[in-house]
Amino acid sequence: MNEKIIATNRKAWRDYHILEILECGIELRGSEVKSLRIGKININDSFARIENNQVILYNTHISPYEKASFFNVEPTRPRRLLLHKKQIARLAGQVVQKGYTLIPLKVYFSERGFAKIELALCKGKKLYDKREEIKKRETELFMRRLLKKRG
Repeated sequence: MNEKIIATNRKAWRDYHILEILECGIELRGSEVKSLRIGKININDSFARIENNQVILYNTHISPYEKASFFNVEPTRPRRLLLHKKQIARLAGQVVQKGYTLIPLKVYFSERGFAKIELALCKGKKLYDKREEIKKRETELFMRRLLKKRG
C-alpha cells in the first residue's frame, strides 16, 4: 500500500480497546483538501456518531487554508463519513447494544489521492486495564534488557 499518512490518533490506542477497524471516505468542502495536503488536521479528541443512517465525525479540527479567502469553512464543523449502508447498519447495532464508540485512528491519502479515515469500533479501557498494560510493557522491556546483557 502506498498511502501518505497525514495524522494519527495515538491516544486512541492507549485509552480504548480496538475491536474492529474500517476504512471510510470523508466528505470535505472548499479548501479543506488543500489544508489536509499540508497536514493541518487534528483528530486527537474526535469521535463519530450515527445519526439518520449517516456516520458523522465530530471535533475534528482542519485549519483553514490561508490562500483560500472566502472558500474556507468552519474548522470544527461536523463532517459526514462515507460508508456503505450495510456497514452503517452493522455499526449502529453494535454501538447501541454494546456501548461501543467510534474513534478515528488515522487520516491518510489513498493511492488514488482520496482522503480516507481509518475508523475504529472501540470500548473504553478502565484504569486497571491501563495499569496492566504498563506492567506488561515494563516486564517485556526488562526481559529484553536481560537477554541483551547475556548475549
